Amino acid sequence: MKIAVVTDSTAYLPQQLIDENNITVVPIPVILDGQTYNEGVDISTADFYAKLRHSKAFPSTAQPSLGQMVAVYEHLGDQGYDTVISIHLASTISGLVDNLKNAAKLVKNTHVIPYDSQITVMLMGELVLTAAKMANLGKTADQILARLDALRATTNEYFIVNDLQNLVRGGRLSNASAFLGSMLRIKPILTFDDQSHKIVAFEKIRSIKKAYARVEELFAQAIKQVDYPIHAFVIHANDQQAAVKWQEELQEKFPQVRFDISYFGPVIGTHLGEKAIAIGWLKDEKNN
Repeated sequence: MKIAVVTDSTAYLPQQLIDENNITVVPIPVILDGQTYNEGVDISTADFYAKLRHSKAFPSTAQPSLGQMVAVYEHLGDQGYDTVISIHLASTISGLVDNLKNAAKLVKNTHVIPYDSQITVMLMGELVLTAAKMANLGKTADQILARLDALRATTNEYFIVNDLQNLVRGGRLSNASAFLGSMLRIKPILTFDDQSHKIVAFEKIRSIKKAYARVEELFAQAIKQVDYPIHAFVIHANDQQAAVKWQEELQEKFPQVRFDISYFGPVIGTHLGEKAIAIGWLKDEKNN
């Protein structure tokens, strides 16, 4: 069995890891002032946020076309891959995984398995890396999928955002009505709900300093409840300085946790807005 691993650009994997692990990345389109860009191909993260500050309308996102995805899968089939595990952003924020189930039916030369990560950004990237490394070691599809299910169950994330407008307009926030009345006076904390896997507004916090402190408190509570090592990410929307500062503070407070920095690229930044910041984490697979 020869297995290929495909993901979308919202995994925000470093190019070196993509190349080293033979991962296929499909860009997701983002639309800004009527212009369509393919994330990571013809617009960089820095360019996106620069354009966003001067845009005349809220940005939006689209999906790769069915034909494009069929072509990707058939190309891998032509290269001798008899199975493709295609790992993508949460179905609660994009219809991509569901649409890929239709694309899979059209592919004749390989077996395509669409997989809902139930998350996005570098947490999804870690799932992708795990799958790719296992595929390169000759593991079966069933073995890879079982490992992905187990790892996916350990993911969690808390976001601090400055503005809910994009999430609300895009329909990505399931309980927005309870938060909109006082948006100018609060810093909302968001998370993925454990049951529905939808993005939900978790708490209203009165200042950014208190929001950071509350997220740290929630993180501390969460990692006390597990018996495995944690790999955490500070994830930022074009605010590297704030991310580095927070990572250093977190590393000092939680020396047992491995922290890295990642980012919200154009597609996820479209929904969260500039200067959003988050802690995301999952089981540390480094030594497995």
